[in-house]
This record gives sequence, structure tokens and C-alpha cells, in this order.
Amino acid sequence: MARSWTRLHEHLGVPPGPLTFDMVAKAAADQLAESDDLDWKEHLPQPPREGRWNELAKDVAAMANTRGGLIIFGVRDTTCELVGIDPGEVNIEQYAQWIRNHVQPYLSGLTFILLHSPDGARSVLVVDAPASPMAPHLVYGTTARDKDQQAAVAPYRDRDHTAWMAEHQLERAYRDRFTRAAHAENELHHLLTHAQDTVIAQQQGPAAWFFAIARPERPLPRTAPRLTRPGASIVVTEARARADQMFGSRTAPGPLAALQIVTNNPRPGLRRWVLSTMPQGGGRETYAELHHEGTVVLAANLSWQSLRNNLRGDEPVPFGLLVHQDYAGACCRDLGVLASELARYLRLDSNLLLKATITATASKSTPLVPVVMHHPGFLDIPADARRPHTIQPVTTTLLPTGGDHTLQESTQEAFADLMNQFGLEP
Repeated sequence: MARSWTRLHEHLGVPPGPLTFDMVAKAAADQLAESDDLDWKEHLPQPPREGRWNELAKDVAAMANTRGGLIIFGVRDTTCELVGIDPGEVNIEQYAQWIRNHVQPYLSGLTFILLHSPDGARSVLVVDAPASPMAPHLVYGTTARDKDQQAAVAPYRDRDHTAWMAEHQLERAYRDRFTRAAHAENELHHLLTHAQDTVIAQQQGPAAWFFAIARPERPLPRTAPRLTRPGASIVVTEARARADQMFGSRTAPGPLAALQIVTNNPRPGLRRWVLSTMPQGGGRETYAELHHEGTVVLAANLSWQSLRNNLRGDEPVPFGLLVHQDYAGACCRDLGVLASELARYLRLDSNLLLKATITATASKSTPLVPVVMHHPGFLDIPADARRPHTIQPVTTTLLPTGGDHTLQESTQEAFADLMNQFGLEP
């Protein structure tokens, strides 16, 4: 997703919003100079001509390693003359493939934007490369002289040109990356712990709970709308409809279905809206937080009383806390859909870090017992399954702009990582 505030917005004095051809034309007419976050290019990206070195990969990595920026093809860099490009020669899939092949680690959040003049006579290609939390990105390639020897360099923008990081710059870049990662992990842990404390304090009896959080890697864009109470209700309603469309009739309705009775009345929290069925009683206990900056927290009781009744009649289960495998999967999927819908509503241009775990509200000496559904209505405890006392938190990345298939892959990865700790392969 393209950023809503760039060098062109700042220069032209326009409010945050999508880039347009007229904005590019006005900036070029003003002879806006190149800088560390703006690079004019006269010609479209070309395939490697000597060995395997790729200039597009270098330019994109340099922007991502600095503070992000725009690479605009169709404007002569020496005179800022808007010469345009032939849109028929644009091959965005090929450009993306070059970057995947030559830049490590994987560079996410990259956007290609093809803009046309109102009369359709001229076009430009804009590559929007946001600052990357995974910087430094290395560019791999060889030269014609040494085709068998591949080298890696870390480019960065130094005012209006690209330079290569020295050893001390690389050291600092890696240190900054690890600091960002530690800070993000601390924030995830803090919010997840707060949700666990909140839920467990209201929990009446021992149970196994699903807890998960999805948090944006980057701050909200300036064009993000404020998350109001009606907006939070809309997000949950659309997420439930999308989940039904994506997954159809599921063996276990997910937490979004349980939240239906409170969807129209989210309660205010600290820079968040809270939806909870716990005060309602009588149904599956579910808790959710929609934060104003795009974070989603979701918790659900995996040991609901009806599950115990279905498995053992009216007798309590003495050997541990039950964890319904299908419902745990529904929790992972619903979290992904809810986080994706909130990101869409807030116009997030960032990936989301997802962290999920299963926690027992009873003593740590009480095992977690997995329950599977072999056929609708028939529950069973696999004899060869493990009964762990604790579950390690699992992490994955959600791509809000990746589509339904990508979303399903990410949430399935988290679900599988949780169930594998029970010795199960979902």
C-alpha cells in the first residue's frame, strides 16, 4: 500500500493522500531536486546487462535502508523534464521478481504505481519504497568479470545519490534493527500480558484460553480516519461477513460469531474499543480489543462448558483443561480477518506482527488436553497427543494487502505452530 505523505506532498503543500500524475508533473515543472527520498529516472528499469547486477534492486534497497522514498520513472534527472514512459513496456511482475531475487532480507511494503495524464498522452511509473524495519537490506549480484563470485553490498541514499555502507554503518544498522525488533517484541508482550490479566481476573473457573495480538510494524499514515464506536462496529461486522465468505460452514464457529451480541456496543478503553461477552454469561466467553493505532487483541475460552458436556456427559473432566483444536483454528483465522479489516478501515500501509498462545487459568501443574473432531458432533482426545502444561507463543506476519489466500496461509501457519506443540498436525 502506497504511503500517503511523501516528498511531493511536502513540496506541493497538498494534504496527505494518494499520488497523482498532476502532482508528479507539478513537482517536475518546479524542478524539485533529487534528495535522499526522491530519485528521478528517465528510463524504465532494465534487465541486468553485465553479469547479474540489478540497478533497480540497488535503488529500492537504498531507499528502504535510509528513510524510504520515491523512485519516479519518466522524468529526466538532469533537467527534471517530464518525458514519460511507454506504459506498454511496464512489467511490474518482472520488477518485483528482480527485487526478490537480488535483495535480502525480503523487502515488504513495496508499491508500484502507474500514473497517466488526464488525456492519456503521458505516463510515469512510481516505485514507493517505505523505510524498512528489517534494514539493512543487502543487494546480491555478480559482475561480468566475476560471474562465479557473488558479492553483497548495503546501499543507502546520501542526499541525491546512492552510496555503500561502510563497516561501522552496517554495525549501526544491524544494531538499530535488533533494537526495533526488541521494542516491538516488548510491546507485543506488554499488550498480550495486559489482556491475559484482564481476562483471567474475570474468569470464574479453570479454563484454557486462546490469546493473540496483531500489531502494525509502522505507525498509521496521516490520512487514517479516527476509529469511532460506529467504526469499530463496522470493522467487526465486515470481518464476520468476510470470515463467513472465506471459510464457509466451519465445524466450529469462531469468536467473531460469539462477539455478535456485543458488536453494536463496543465499550471505550485506553485508546481502544473493547468488546467482551464475559459479563453476558451463558455463552462462549470472548474478548477483543480494537486499538486506535491498528492493533487487535483477541481472546477466547477454549474449554467452554458445552465442550466438556459433549465429551463426557455431565461429569467434569478431571485430567486437564480441554483445548478444542477446531476452535483454536477458528480463533487464528478470525484474528487474521479482524486485523486485516481494521487495517483496511484505517488505511494501514504496514505489515502486522501476529503473536498467539494458549494459556491455562488454573495451576501450571494442570495439563492442556487437545480435543479433535473426527466427524461433526464426535469429539475425541487423540491417544498419541501430548498434554503440555505450557504453550510457547508463536509468531507470524500478516500482509493486509496480500489478499485472502495470503491471509489464510499466515493464520494457518500460526495455527499449525500451536497444534504442533500438542503433537498434532492440523
